[in-house]
Amino acid sequence: MENNGRVTSALKRLVDYVASNAAGCRYCQAHTIRAAERYGAEQEQLENIWEYETHSAFSEAERAALDLARAASLIPNAVDEQLQSRVRTHWTYEEILEILGVISLFGYLNRWNDSTGTTLKPDGEASGDRWLSDRGWTGGKHLES
Repeated sequence: MENNGRVTSALKRLVDYVASNAAGCRYCQAHTIRAAERYGAEQEQLENIWEYETHSAFSEAERAALDLARAASLIPNAVDEQLQSRVRTHWTYEEILEILGVISLFGYLNRWNDSTGTTLKPDGEASGDRWLSDRGWTGGKHLES
């Protein structure tokens, strides 16, 4: 998750968020959007993450990475040749591996946290409410009962 190149810490957290959204894990959605904010994602990106495909706050390279996150997180995997080609026009082989490493990590964390119903931490819940609730996000089974 370190930032040693063009795949910034903020972008990695947005990749985490899109992957978690595709997987449906409310816990990871809240904590990854919070991490994106903490690691320097622009407010305009946070406010418009749901429209990343078309919003001007996102570059074509970021869109390709976020599309990869969504497609790779679906079951069955939805990464096709067209998406692979698009990603390769914006990112080096090493950068793609880095992005896929982030997606894979959150594949595990999404399954773990959603299956166990991990309780949201207050700061994660607050970030979910702030950035995601206008599109129907709730803490669901991850809220303390």
